[in-house]
Amino acid sequence: MSKHTLSVLVENKPGVLARIAGLFSRRGFNIESLAVGPTEHGDVSRMTIVVNVEESPLEQVTKQLNKLVEVIKIVELDGSASVTRELLLVKVKADTENRGRVLEAVALFKAKVVDVAPDAITIQITGNADKLGDFLRIVEPFGIRELVQSGMVAIGRGPRSITERTLRPVPVPVPAPPRRTG
Repeated sequence: MSKHTLSVLVENKPGVLARIAGLFSRRGFNIESLAVGPTEHGDVSRMTIVVNVEESPLEQVTKQLNKLVEVIKIVELDGSASVTRELLLVKVKADTENRGRVLEAVALFKAKVVDVAPDAITIQITGNADKLGDFLRIVEPFGIRELVQSGMVAIGRGPRSITERTLRPVPVPVPAPPRRTG
């Protein structure tokens, strides 16, 4: 099995997320990461789905996804041809004894302190999965009190957009003038 990152443009309507997740579930695939958000087009959302499957079953799923009315476009993003990011918020024990070392790790990884308490620091860090994993290995010895991580978001490198040649302004039909009889 191998990881695949799918970027899926969908109509921004209720129930679309459930239908797409259900399609993966019925096939017995576990979605490792799922992020959904708006795009530059108000009526379109973009889903970034990371799934661990073989090539041929993935092809079957993408064909079934394409049959869903709400799915506009599906693109598989290659790791080297895309930029990926995740967001991690982690609350680390930081008493007076180790606070300085925790802050050194924050600076080293270009993370950001977003909340400070007398015995803990909440840190925000963004990056790819490797960077986040490395950061967690560094701060874990201090004691992790709480952790939350977003799903991966991804975008293709270069000037092209997934929405190019897919989403065009829809021309508004002009009604014909009424016909006169008489």
